[in-house]
Amino acid sequence: MLTGLSIRNIVLIEALDLSFGAGLTALTGETGAGKSILLDSLGLALGGRSDARFVRRGAGRASVAASFEIGARHPAGGLLAEHGLDGHDGELILRRVLGTDGRSKAFVNDQPVSVGLLRSIGARLAEIHGQFDQTGLLDSATHRQVLDSFGGHRPDLEAVAGAWAKLTAAREALDRAERDAEEARRDEDYLRHVHRELSDLAPVAGEEETLAAERARLANSGKLIEAAQEAVEAIGPDSRADEALAAAERALEKAAALAPDLLEPAVAALDRARIELNEVYGAAIDLAAQAEAEPARLEAVDDRLAALRDAARKHRCDVAQLPLLLDRIAQRLASIEDGSGALAGLRRQAEEATMAYRSAARALSKSRRAAAGALDTAVAHELPPLRLDRARFVTKVSDLDEHRASAGGLDRVAFEVATTPGAEPGPIGRIASGGELARIMLALKVVLAQDDGPGTAVFDEVDSGVGGATAAAVGERLARLGARAQVLVVTHSPQVAARARQHWRVTRTDRDDSAVASVSLLDKDERQEEIARMLSGAAVTDAARAAATALMATGS
Repeated sequence: MLTGLSIRNIVLIEALDLSFGAGLTALTGETGAGKSILLDSLGLALGGRSDARFVRRGAGRASVAASFEIGARHPAGGLLAEHGLDGHDGELILRRVLGTDGRSKAFVNDQPVSVGLLRSIGARLAEIHGQFDQTGLLDSATHRQVLDSFGGHRPDLEAVAGAWAKLTAAREALDRAERDAEEARRDEDYLRHVHRELSDLAPVAGEEETLAAERARLANSGKLIEAAQEAVEAIGPDSRADEALAAAERALEKAAALAPDLLEPAVAALDRARIELNEVYGAAIDLAAQAEAEPARLEAVDDRLAALRDAARKHRCDVAQLPLLLDRIAQRLASIEDGSGALAGLRRQAEEATMAYRSAARALSKSRRAAAGALDTAVAHELPPLRLDRARFVTKVSDLDEHRASAGGLDRVAFEVATTPGAEPGPIGRIASGGELARIMLALKVVLAQDDGPGTAVFDEVDSGVGGATAAAVGERLARLGARAQVLVVTHSPQVAARARQHWRVTRTDRDDSAVASVSLLDKDERQEEIARMLSGAAVTDAARAAATALMATGS
């Protein structure tokens, strides 16, 4: 809901701050007082087209800020989050600053944004229905969503969106498989050549590390043999080690009778030393035997390592990756040989997904056509009281080519109108005149009463060229719409103004070299006087005041 509008140096307005409430608000005043400037200013804040002529003469720049109160789940909040803008805490302030060169800057909650983003956010907050407006309900891109909201098509839309997601996934999987198969077919000769080479090489996981360790042992076999031989000579039968152990044993035996308890551990240790010395001797003998030089094996290991590393360089990978490469190539060759079966399965899945999508889209189309008929009937019921009894509103639902299918289905929806009998319906904005257009939009808004649409609707020229019962019908419908949404109307009709919950009067004061517009909120007595002026003209009579009182009583 629009809660405030702050305007600085826009044409006739020097400085103006307005506060708005819920329901229907009327803006009245003499022709040329500046009512349209208020709408132009709001349009600027919502992202409308700027023009240097908006800047008040003598001012360096102009600005306008519109404040909105929105709920936590308002669509504008999602758009803010999508573009990384800070949280709104229930309030959004759209601001536009315009220079004398016609250039402008846009802000949302004092954060700079593009005018395009400002326009997108503004479209979710308010709609301005006027003679030259081509947004909101006049934008055909919104008509399908509006019809779906009117028809309550959420379950059908979710079914179509789900079917579309599955169809998209199935088509992408098939496309990938077909590309892979085609690429594999192009590379088949090369793949078979590489597969033969790697199969002949037969790389094994962890082989490089095993071979490297073996090569190190083989390359150092001479040193190992020399060390083993030295050990054998040092502790072998011809060494003095046995003599030393025997001498020690004899010495201990001589003294054993003197202190057997003290010498027993030493004798036991001497026995263990002899056993372990024999074990070392045996191990050295085995080492000397096993470390025998094997030049042929060393050459074979070198050749194998070289072959593995050459293959890795050729295929730009590590030796450890060669077995994986062989497996992948084998799988690609298998896919070529068995590709027809796999592709046939993916094609079948894509066809099934296509049929499921078409079925869901057809069900949605049927619902849309039924809703279109109901919408046309409801709008037709609203038109005669608005002096549009010769007009015909048509919701056209047409089939889209399947290549233009989307998660939204296979339909194009357009609101069209014919204002003369026998004429073919056409786009609303091209067929209807300014006053007709505003009244058609009013009828459509009253019927739709969208819960998920913009919470503020602004009408200009809605009562153009009508009076009496027609003006009363316009006022009654505006009030009805105001019970469900915030409505602002610029009006010359006392029947419309009398229905308002809030009434602002725009006045103009001419100076020697300029003019200034001002706006005032009217109390009950001031409203009576303003509506009486609208009824009788410049000279307000008692009869006009009585008529104004009667109108206000009807509208209350």
